[in-house]
Amino acid sequence: MNRRQFALHLAMTPGVGGRTVTRILTRCDLLGTEPAQFFRLSEEALIEEFRLNRKQAAGLKKHADPEAFLGPIQERLEKHGVRWVTLADAHYPERVEPYDPDPPGVLFTYGSEKLLESKTFCVLSSRDTTPAGMDLLETLTENGVLSGEVLVSGHDTPEYQRAALVPLRYGAPRILALDRGFFPVLGDSLTDEPFRAARLWRYQFDPRTDLVISPFRPWAEYAGVNNQVRDRLIGSLAMRMDLVEVSPAGNMEKLAKMALKAGRPVRVSDRTIGYRVLGQAGAEILS
Repeated sequence: MNRRQFALHLAMTPGVGGRTVTRILTRCDLLGTEPAQFFRLSEEALIEEFRLNRKQAAGLKKHADPEAFLGPIQERLEKHGVRWVTLADAHYPERVEPYDPDPPGVLFTYGSEKLLESKTFCVLSSRDTTPAGMDLLETLTENGVLSGEVLVSGHDTPEYQRAALVPLRYGAPRILALDRGFFPVLGDSLTDEPFRAARLWRYQFDPRTDLVISPFRPWAEYAGVNNQVRDRLIGSLAMRMDLVEVSPAGNMEKLAKMALKAGRPVRVSDRTIGYRVLGQAGAEILS
């Protein structure tokens, strides 16, 4: 088992989250522990040496056979071209850590990874954006796309969907960050466009043009605060952030402040109630 396979094995083990994967990989590098040696350790040794809880240690021991556990998973992911990267890897997207103090430990990607090096932007708006706000959201997205920038968006709110449709009209690329795994969104063959309106413009998802990225296991359904993790990932991958109608003290406002702290350009519409506060913090005001 090589390091890449070891990372996937850890990431797919129930109860082992992304940060735990990173901690195990880093600790193994420090101790010179090979994957085969790691899986031969007792539960007590896993708990003591790697700061795992009892449930995590038991899960790793239960799924310690790479051929039985990892083989089918890796075969299916590689068949579809799904890749993965951990926070401990040198090729982890370099834009994430300067933005997010708690970055995802593991990221799964499907599609054109070169988009991660492009000039990116996002257009954010809180839920229940007004019709006029939605029009502005679409206009700002269109301006960015026509300027050659790559949109980073989600797929499952009206606001994200309105933005994600714009690049399709111009045959431009998108980065879609998910709040669940690839297969529940793109289907078993990873060929479905992720929401109904998008299928009016393109029949199938095109991994040669677009990129889908997720911090969740490829088969994972939505749960808990996944949407907040997804939003932070969008913010971290976008080199510029535009805000349309943002709720005071809400998640989108927090994302904007994180972007400003990271030294990234932020533009906020005066349709946002607290736009002056963000303006004082360094955001450009859009009238």
